[in-house]
Amino acid sequence: MIGEIEVFAVVAMARNRVIGDRGGMPWRLPGDLRRFRELTTGRPMIMGRRTLDSIGRLLPDRDTIVLTRGDSLNFAGAVLAKTPEEALQRAADAARARGTNGIAVVGGAEIYTLLMPAIDRIYLTRIDAEPSGDTRLQPFEHSFELTEQTPLVMGERDSAAYRAETWDRLSGSV
Repeated sequence: MIGEIEVFAVVAMARNRVIGDRGGMPWRLPGDLRRFRELTTGRPMIMGRRTLDSIGRLLPDRDTIVLTRGDSLNFAGAVLAKTPEEALQRAADAARARGTNGIAVVGGAEIYTLLMPAIDRIYLTRIDAEPSGDTRLQPFEHSFELTEQTPLVMGERDSAAYRAETWDRLSGSV
């Protein structure tokens, strides 16, 4: 928490911990994209440059803070941050300006790792598949507890079954 502002991660992960492959996601889950939109709309998002590049545009009604070692961005309207602390501060300022109480951390793997100590909750989409991929999520389960999960679902247009899980930080853990 940053004051009254919750920092949460939104991430989709396969059984083998894969979260990405060659700058994209190795699955197609329209229902999960709707969940992502519901969780992030109206809130600031922190992401890495490669994640922004893979999205290809700024998402509407969200402030985009990009944590990167680079000195410039190709997206007008995105805010550059050089350190995790700066990214969190800029996101907190944006959240206060919007009157919202949440900051979404949306990837990629390096960004999740860097910001994990600040994350209070993880909205995880657990994908019932083991795709090949070059990006994996580091273990977090030792510092969080599973507090909610849905049954597995698979929509007509989904490439795999998945479930939504909510993980809350254990008190006293970092």
